[in-house]
Amino acid sequence: MAGSEPLTGSAIDPAAGSTGGPVLDRERERDELRAYLGDAYDEDRLRGWQRTLEEETEQITDEATLYRTSEAYLYNLTAFAMTGTKLPYLLALLRHVPVGGSLLDYGCGTGSDGLMLLEAGYRVAFADFDNPSTRYLKWRLERRGLEAPFYNLDRETVPGGYDGSYAFDVIEHVDDPFRFLSEMESRAKGGGREPAGGRPRRHHPFTTRCPSGP
Repeated sequence: MAGSEPLTGSAIDPAAGSTGGPVLDRERERDELRAYLGDAYDEDRLRGWQRTLEEETEQITDEATLYRTSEAYLYNLTAFAMTGTKLPYLLALLRHVPVGGSLLDYGCGTGSDGLMLLEAGYRVAFADFDNPSTRYLKWRLERRGLEAPFYNLDRETVPGGYDGSYAFDVIEHVDDPFRFLSEMESRAKGGGREPAGGRPRRHHPFTTRCPSGP
């Protein structure tokens, strides 16, 4: 990802919403973070989102500690969500999961992707460490009047049985990427259940070309 001022374009992404899928509201992303942080909010830290994280990474050199304590990720993940980079992936996923289906947002961070999906009519569960980003996610859920389960990866086992599971910017941080992919796949097979009507669930592996980063 590039490093600064990804905050251009229309406030609401019309392409995503034109098919009834998730809608990206860039101004809402910014406004919620500003409301959550109050007087501590710093627009320069949002515009310099990558630099903000790099500076914190220099101070917190242990990755495990960083992922559980980072304040910079509040800005970094908000700005990344505002770029719309992840929308093509979400739309590719939703071609295989009908509205009303269940989805697992693994490594959810601030939850921007799952929140869009919840508001588009999907059932979403979130999983990540307890950290400033996920505490902000819980605040966002309450502010929007939404309910969704959250699994603390340090304390809880994430169940399976979802119609789909996804993770953004997670696999590069795990010790065994192939095992991680296997675990993600196992959680997205429907747990052997059949939907109403008796037709067995189908697992739809897919790939999509990565768009250029911001």
